Amino acid sequence: MILARIQRQAIRSSPVILLLVALFVRPVNAQDPRPLDQTAPPPAKVISREERAQLNQSKDDKARIKLSIEMAETHLANAENHTTQQQFEGAAAEAGKYWALIEDALSYMKTVDRKGNRRRDLYKRLELALRAHGPRWATIRRSTPAEYAVWIKEIEEFARNGRTEALNSFYDNTVIRGGSEKPSDPKKALNKN
Repeated sequence: MILARIQRQAIRSSPVILLLVALFVRPVNAQDPRPLDQTAPPPAKVISREERAQLNQSKDDKARIKLSIEMAETHLANAENHTTQQQFEGAAAEAGKYWALIEDALSYMKTVDRKGNRRRDLYKRLELALRAHGPRWATIRRSTPAEYAVWIKEIEEFARNGRTEALNSFYDNTVIRGGSEKPSDPKKALNKN
């Protein structure tokens, strides 16, 4: 008898339950939109043939690094101009050229001979240039739409990492890296204590 009454109540309430399920299923799905990838394609890291020829014709390491920095600053200025005119694709193209030149300069620095202070001076020149470029990239990033700002942020971080690499080159032979030294001979370790 009790079982029969429960079955009748379940049968009477089942249309109400189905109606509620039908009403609330769609809004739940509508609240979970799939995010679309709204980023622009990455800027092409390209050094033009003319620029490459100028870099290869430079007479020494100092001239090559100086020329690389000058060309990179030209592309950075062009990217700033394109950004102020809201031509973001042109700014992205110039940013890619800047990125390629700085990447080329950093890879070239690894081939420079370590003798004397020449390499250190070149790294210092490059570090000073990258330090000046950081705030300019931040300004460009703030005034670009989000889909392009992602790549500007990437270039900004690349320049910061390049600057860190340049600064680390000053200390690569003199700084002891973290970690404890393990003595090679246990007897010597006991004698020290």
